[in-house]
Amino acid sequence: MTDTINITKAPHPDLFCHDMPTLPCPEKGKVLITGATGYIGGRLVPELVARGYDVRVMVRKISPEQNEKWPDVEIVEADALKKETLDSAMEGIYTAYYLIHSMLLGHRKFESADITAAKNFREASERNKLQRIIYLGGLGDTRSSLSPHLRSRMGVADELLKGRVPVTTLRAAVIIGSGSASYEIIKHLVRNLYVLILPRWVKTRCQPIGIRDVIKYLVGVLETDETKGRSFDIGGPDILTYESLLKASARLNGKTKFFIPSPVSNIRLFSYMVSLMTPVPAPISFCLMEGIVNEVVCKNQDIQKLIPFQPIPHTLALKRALEREILENVSTRWSDAYPRTYTRATKLIDLKLPPRFTSSYSLFSTKNEASLFHSICRIGGDQGWFNSNWMWKLRGLLDRMLLGVGTQRGRKSDALLRINDIIDFWRIENLVQNQLLLLRAEMKLPGKAWLEFSIKKEFQGNILSVTAYYEPEGRFGVLYWYIFLPFHHYIFNDIIVQIEKKSRISERNITVLAAQPDDREE
Repeated sequence: MTDTINITKAPHPDLFCHDMPTLPCPEKGKVLITGATGYIGGRLVPELVARGYDVRVMVRKISPEQNEKWPDVEIVEADALKKETLDSAMEGIYTAYYLIHSMLLGHRKFESADITAAKNFREASERNKLQRIIYLGGLGDTRSSLSPHLRSRMGVADELLKGRVPVTTLRAAVIIGSGSASYEIIKHLVRNLYVLILPRWVKTRCQPIGIRDVIKYLVGVLETDETKGRSFDIGGPDILTYESLLKASARLNGKTKFFIPSPVSNIRLFSYMVSLMTPVPAPISFCLMEGIVNEVVCKNQDIQKLIPFQPIPHTLALKRALEREILENVSTRWSDAYPRTYTRATKLIDLKLPPRFTSSYSLFSTKNEASLFHSICRIGGDQGWFNSNWMWKLRGLLDRMLLGVGTQRGRKSDALLRINDIIDFWRIENLVQNQLLLLRAEMKLPGKAWLEFSIKKEFQGNILSVTAYYEPEGRFGVLYWYIFLPFHHYIFNDIIVQIEKKSRISERNITVLAAQPDDREE
């Protein structure tokens, strides 16, 4: 485990720029990327920037840290569900990537909302005379009864195709890569369970594809005019069952597992159990797993003639994803854009009045601020919360049972932190080197909560403090605060004592660094 905490600003723009099968053509015009805060979009942005494209990113809410994350990108605020916001985002655009995903909409009517968003986007693209739209959807045999998620993906494609703007559709099945929801479900199941109970639908065939190959195709169709107005299936070279995929992951992780057939095959029950045993919460795991009953295999290989390269096999994709995690170089993760409401969340600084309830604990330390801050930045994830971990886990389990995010999301990296990263059921709202770490709660709460760690210079030492802020909603919110208030004294006092105790000397090279490029591909 590294002793260095790197507070990063953004991935290096050359992160993915290797062995692309097509040539850049930035002279065509400006490119709009929707869903850029998500898993796929977050990896596509630096690739296009590195290849010289003029990129505009569409986000639901602009925040200051996005300018640091995308210093060479124009950022606009718009929402596909609010059609009046789209014209400003599409003005002067040549090509738009439509990477908005239904599973993050957070309600049961996602199919209707998905179609509405696609309709709004299509109409705006026509008004602004776009030359093309590139859409990433899901594989599925239209002759069979599709899951709501796959049916929604197909419906979005159909809606976009109704317009006059040519649409290029790419259809993918399971995407394997560090940080992808599918990969983390597979990885944590084989790591956490000695016995895997397998329902009959794990015998369904799929054709997984590595995240790097998905990016190659997304960029490749932009740079290949022959793909305009056409639809393509994309996948890796292997066709296998989900059971085989689980066994391949178990072998790669060096785990001996027992696979036992299950007489029960209820997908909702299994997706709920998966959400309790993996970092991926129930709303996402259910959307992914309900599509398992549908065979997702490429029906044509036309795209390989137009964008010629050899996709990597699933075993290599799994291996590269694991290597990325070991190297602490996971550039995007499914949790970056989950829950969907996080971009609309109220920030502590934006409150018109101070939070109604505050609880603060402090101690004086002779250790320097760099050493204390290093210790603060190691909280959460596999490291835990220094002490009383069972309380944090119990609260996380309760949250997950209520279909919340829980604590199993952990951290994207044990050695890297940036604003908007998640730490268990918190998200980093503010981060100031050697001074401040402010976390915003994303667990199920009858109110809004923040947890702030701060270091202030005083005389020959530093004041180390932890402060809980809480703004209740209704009477139950007030009752919630008073129920948990007695635990604050024990938990928070103990946290700052342990932070001070486990802090290290400043010579540990605690610095603010930008993430360095990695020549290893995923």
